[in-house]
Amino acid sequence: MRTNVPAGARIATAYPGISPRLLSSGAEDEDIGAYRSGGGYRPLGDAEAFVREVEASGLRGRGGAAFPAGRKLRAVRDHGAEPVVVANGEEGEPASVKDRWLMRHRPHLVLDGLRLAALGAGTRDAHVYVSDPRSRQSIERALEEARRDPAFAIEVSVTQVEPAYVAGEETAVVQAVNGGPAVPTDKPPRPFEEGVDGRPTLVGNVETLANLPWVQRLGASGYRALGTERSPGTFLMTLTSPGGTGLHEIPFGTTLRSVLTWAGEDVGSVRGFLMGGYFAGVAGKDALDVPLDYDAFAALRSGLGCGAVAVLHRDDCPVATSAAVMAYFARENAGQCGSCFNGTAAMSAVLESLRDHKASAADVERLRGWSTGLRGRGACGTLDGAANVAAALLREFPETVAVHLDGRCGPCAAGDVRLEPPSAALEPAGHGP
Repeated sequence: MRTNVPAGARIATAYPGISPRLLSSGAEDEDIGAYRSGGGYRPLGDAEAFVREVEASGLRGRGGAAFPAGRKLRAVRDHGAEPVVVANGEEGEPASVKDRWLMRHRPHLVLDGLRLAALGAGTRDAHVYVSDPRSRQSIERALEEARRDPAFAIEVSVTQVEPAYVAGEETAVVQAVNGGPAVPTDKPPRPFEEGVDGRPTLVGNVETLANLPWVQRLGASGYRALGTERSPGTFLMTLTSPGGTGLHEIPFGTTLRSVLTWAGEDVGSVRGFLMGGYFAGVAGKDALDVPLDYDAFAALRSGLGCGAVAVLHRDDCPVATSAAVMAYFARENAGQCGSCFNGTAAMSAVLESLRDHKASAADVERLRGWSTGLRGRGACGTLDGAANVAAALLREFPETVAVHLDGRCGPCAAGDVRLEPPSAALEPAGHGP
């Protein structure tokens, strides 16, 4: 994959024509003085009114599922028992850097969002869940400042776990905060029903929570001034391309063509994309002109997921890319559900064989069957992601699959194929992740 790039290519930047909400424009990391001077840590006032504003804002979760944030907040607020709120910053998706960037450089924005979620839900009991040591250090420094401010008004503990793809799944988060291993558990119960310490628990992605102070400041209508009707606001895109890796704040409704043109990429060399991190699999060139909107990409049978997008260059092979991603799923599944452990291994074996021009048409048909028949099994979404990878390749690049069956793939024959999936650079130059 040409989309594996070294660190140092781009800094974090906002799309032209918008005032950044999530990305800071300063060169230094934010302290409480700077955050407060920009309007942070405002008194909440009426918690019920705030929850209604979140519902009306249309804010959707940025962790991957795009679930309405207001509905999630309402569920724990109205449950009846005192809830717990957790900021989920584990970010197990290796193609994404957004949550780490926020925790490292805008920790007070994250903590303010956690504060608002907790007070809105009717609790002062909150947690931050991380795997990145630098993020933990930044959050703990910010907590030292915030705890001296009476407006903060919540109690926060920090849990650090080892990084893993499955460790950010919400039941894995609950189990780890409770002192167990960071692996998913069977559902029901779901965390909003019974989570940390057996109490209703809101597990909110870090970027999702970072939007709550903006809902408070702007109100629902002001928040909706950017974005689309069903995907309002902005989102953080981790863009990995031949030109480098960058973190960009993008208003929903923009197109990938516009983003790539602004970023200085050669749109004419684009063959396709790896969408939503690894979860949505590959998409063809028609994704260039689809509005960056959760529903628009769902209609394309793809997804924005966590906002990570990797560009496939014309000399990249979608089969090799899909094989690399599937091998990652086979390595990184929790190993506790037979359907996932065996299913990802079987699909990985077929895709690697296809990449190496050794697969048969019967192998491809078995892969097609698994891509639909294995969905919905296991304790978490890992197997669904793996099934998406297989289905997307077969649907979006049938000609390339056929070429691999005949052994005539140009990029693969040239030997210019990496055996690892694209991953985002963690330390771009300047004020970056």
